[in-house]
Amino acid sequence: MHQSSITARRRVLAALAATPLALVSLRASSAAPMVSVTKLEGCGCCDDWAGHLRKNGFSVSVRAVPDLAPVRKKYGMVKDFDTCHTALVEGYVIDGHVPAVDIHRLLRSKLKVAGLVVPGMPAGSPGMEGARSDPYEVLTFDRNGAVQVYARYR
Repeated sequence: MHQSSITARRRVLAALAATPLALVSLRASSAAPMVSVTKLEGCGCCDDWAGHLRKNGFSVSVRAVPDLAPVRKKYGMVKDFDTCHTALVEGYVIDGHVPAVDIHRLLRSKLKVAGLVVPGMPAGSPGMEGARSDPYEVLTFDRNGAVQVYARYR
């Protein structure tokens, strides 16, 4: 076989071998988890948190409501963690200013909890950035009201 034929075949085989990997890689990058956020009307920090999620690989939709209590009830939450937004992602409830890294970790681990929450609105959490940064915790919670520390930020 002529050398140019061998080289041409190698190029074709290399292109074919790379194609499935490229398609898999393209599909993986376009499959951003969808986060549906429900926020209190007029709340700007919720929009900032949604922006934080977008910058960290999530697709985000935002809906404003005058009262979160019915939303929390619909999602089966048994505690009010005093937050300004509640979200759903792949069956998990995310309440408050939870960092995107913790949501990604939850989705990878498939932990058997209802979701994650950052109670209150701590300074320095995603969407609450500024001159001050307070320590805060990300908690897991279940439908019975049990909570556990998932991550600590100092």
